[in-house]
Amino acid sequence: MRLLVIEDDPLLRHSLSEGLREELYAVDTAADGEDGLLKARETDYDCIVLDGMLPGIDGWELLRRLRQEKTTPVLMLTARDAVPDRIRGLDAGADDYLTKPFDFEELLARLRALIRRSSGLGSNVLEIDGIEIDTAARTVRHDGEAVPLTPREYGLVEYLALHRGSVVSRTELYQHLFDESDDTLSNLLDVHVSNVRKKLGPSFISTRRGHGYCIE
Repeated sequence: MRLLVIEDDPLLRHSLSEGLREELYAVDTAADGEDGLLKARETDYDCIVLDGMLPGIDGWELLRRLRQEKTTPVLMLTARDAVPDRIRGLDAGADDYLTKPFDFEELLARLRALIRRSSGLGSNVLEIDGIEIDTAARTVRHDGEAVPLTPREYGLVEYLALHRGSVVSRTELYQHLFDESDDTLSNLLDVHVSNVRKKLGPSFISTRRGHGYCIE
């Protein structure tokens, strides 16, 4: 899953992005409203973490403009915890609201819930033909046995499972699994698909030649 963190505090932006990467997310960052809005418009993120108090375009105005074009889930993160500010954020189109200081585990739980709801799921656990994918624990089990996957392999399995039955293009997979610092012109995706098939069975991921991949 690919996230965008829009936060002007450099220390918080760095700690947030590094913490989220450790949780297997691909993360892009922006330090101001203009750059954040540009990235949010250009890329289909799975969720956006948005600070309210930003230089240039503030978070509320950014969100208002973004909602004219996209429905990307947005978690507002701000030090302004007055009720009118929370109402303003929610009315502008925020899907959830968390005030600073915050607990990182709570942030993770709220992100998981937003991504789960945007995919139309009511549970953290997906079960597909004996394969159990726990999106909270970030684990995969096959017939009850844990399957060791690399972070990118897990991300591939999770994204395809959340879109089960739909063909996902290579471009979309690159966009959601790799962040702006990755080399997306390599054969990394083919390598990950091959490795997942070795671990979960050759038929787990189907190839639709010329279109992409899917889990039936």
